[in-house]
Amino acid sequence: MKLIGSHTSPFVRKVRIVLAEKKIEYDFVIDSPWLEDSKVPNINPLGKIPVLVLDDDTPLFDSRVIVEYIDNVTPNSKLFPAPNRERTEVKRWEALADGLCDAAVNALLEAKRPKKEQSPAWIARQQDKVNRSLEFMSEQLGEKSFCMGTHLSMADLATGTALGYLCFRFAEINWQDSHPNLAKLYAKLMQRPSFADTVPKE
Repeated sequence: MKLIGSHTSPFVRKVRIVLAEKKIEYDFVIDSPWLEDSKVPNINPLGKIPVLVLDDDTPLFDSRVIVEYIDNVTPNSKLFPAPNRERTEVKRWEALADGLCDAAVNALLEAKRPKKEQSPAWIARQQDKVNRSLEFMSEQLGEKSFCMGTHLSMADLATGTALGYLCFRFAEINWQDSHPNLAKLYAKLMQRPSFADTVPKE
């Protein structure tokens, strides 16, 4: 299989982390829908990354769909529990982390527009989503070792990916001091090769 994406997308990084945790080999094809000659729209009609192209050429898109598929490919290191309340909570963590990334990306893109075309109110609204998400994550994590308690799950990988994106694009948001429990979790995750080897870069 091959993964199509970039080194900067948090959603691509999340998929790369899961592939590494599951020890699945793949080809990483660098492409971005922002490039003029991008092939992404020809593979994903939504024109978004990541796209996972299976061995039979079936394209999977949306990172949440992709990581759930990957988790079911091999039985080792299960990241999603069986369908029950716990699974729902894991997916809620992932939805929150992805939403934080969506808001951060929206703020970043808006700030790249010509100054006279920017909407400060829109940027502020996205920043508020980020701050509220961080507060909720911190409250939910509490003093637990991992998001779901004592074991690593997709909740941690998604949350760690979101926190890593803030480190990459929004270093001025000092979430580490405001939410030391999240900082502790992120430091623990960064000790894993899956995180250390996928740090976003230009």
